Amino acid sequence: MAETEKTIKLEYEVGKEEFSKAGIASSNIKKVLNQIGIDSTIVRRVAIAAYESEINIVIHSEGGKIIAEISHDRIIIVAHDKGKGIENIENAMTKGFSTASNEAREMGFGAGMGLPNMKRTSDQFSIESSKGSDTIVEMIFNI
Repeated sequence: MAETEKTIKLEYEVGKEEFSKAGIASSNIKKVLNQIGIDSTIVRRVAIAAYESEINIVIHSEGGKIIAEISHDRIIIVAHDKGKGIENIENAMTKGFSTASNEAREMGFGAGMGLPNMKRTSDQFSIESSKGSDTIVEMIFNI
């Protein structure tokens, strides 16, 4: 990125069970990152994490939003959903653990790899949630 002080902020609403729209936010974020010349390996990691976040919002919440903040030295992706929260974050972070509905699984989603993939692809990962509350996932990618 040529300018060192400028921050680009992108925000997308993600609806409950809107499977047909899942991927729009991550695709747009990827497009912007490519347009401003971010390294393709970083773009790929951000796109994977953003997509997994979108799918989690679609499958597990009452809706939410994906926010991307792009600065000269890092990209921050925040997924904030309204919903039932995560009762046991340690279980949710286990590869293959899933609470997805049968409907979501029949469409090929909900394999229990979303949160582990978000953590694996990001440089910093944090999650805030508890049963009955919103879930906020923040991922930071160093440029």
